[in-house]
Amino acid sequence: MRQSAAEAAESASAGGAASPRSPAPHGRFPGSFTALLPGFALAAAVAGASAAAEPASAALLAAALGRPFAVPAVVIALVLGVVLSGLARRPAFPPGLVFSVKKLLRWAVALLGLKVAIADVLGLGWGTALVVVLSMAVTLVSGIWLARLFGRSDAYGALAGGATAVCGASAALATATVLPDYENKEADVAFTVVVVNALSTLAMVAYPALAALLGFDDRTTGILLGATIHDVAQVVGAGYAVSDVAGNAGVVVKLFRVLLLLPVVVAVGWWFSARGGGTARASVPVPVFALAFLALVIVNSFGLLPGPVKATLVEASRWGLLIAIAALGLGTSPRTILNLGWRHMVVALGTTLVILATVTAALLVA
Repeated sequence: MRQSAAEAAESASAGGAASPRSPAPHGRFPGSFTALLPGFALAAAVAGASAAAEPASAALLAAALGRPFAVPAVVIALVLGVVLSGLARRPAFPPGLVFSVKKLLRWAVALLGLKVAIADVLGLGWGTALVVVLSMAVTLVSGIWLARLFGRSDAYGALAGGATAVCGASAALATATVLPDYENKEADVAFTVVVVNALSTLAMVAYPALAALLGFDDRTTGILLGATIHDVAQVVGAGYAVSDVAGNAGVVVKLFRVLLLLPVVVAVGWWFSARGGGTARASVPVPVFALAFLALVIVNSFGLLPGPVKATLVEASRWGLLIAIAALGLGTSPRTILNLGWRHMVVALGTTLVILATVTAALLVA
């Protein structure tokens, strides 16, 4: 999203939304802080409304369903953004939306490193770590293979595979930053975010029952949940609903997957860059934000930041991701998402089944 307001308005008239993908000349963001402010403020307002709506929707759904259930704020932000995408086509908004989806997103992903500690990962044991790494690799490759099988682009396959393999919406957004630009890229990212959140919620309900059916003990159940469920929040919900042992194991395994965001993003960037072709080359193979993520993992592992500072930065990461998601929605037309079709859904569902089958098989033979 590095185009000028005029360029964005032109592309919006062609594609139905302010497109955040076309780079401006020399890769610079248009205008000054005042030019970025309207779009950023709009995305921030959508993010704030979504954060406020999350507990209210949770209360309503819990009352209606008779059990705890919540729609994540990231999903609310994305859907609300898409609904308001017509407003975002006005020339004042694209520069700030570009900034949010490109720059702010990368800072927010980098700050996720403060949620991971090397000591926790080492406590997994080599056997569990190997299961996680192999299942993630198989899932990422299966995303591209399934995309080809169903006539989707390799880039969408990488989005679906990366989001499923690593950490849901955050991984989808991070992966998108190293993918080449192509038609309907924003719609693919938005679709991936919504679908992986929906599948993650279903997994939170279904996987504990599957683990019980298979006779797994609490620790093995936690490993299954942490290694297969897309988002951290759903791993927490599913794991601690079983027991503290399952919850603790699930969170550690899940954070190990988050740590592997760096090699996944770098591998995807290298692969697309090496292939070349298409409408644009992939981004720099080793993104600066990925290196910053690794540096912050080290900082967190050695406890180099005071607790309040760390808490503030983690919260800043949460809000940065939420604003970026809102900006992504604001740049995506509903019609474009609806035109994606059932094959997109099958690819995402397929990657979910692949990681579940791979991890389950490994745990059964271990």
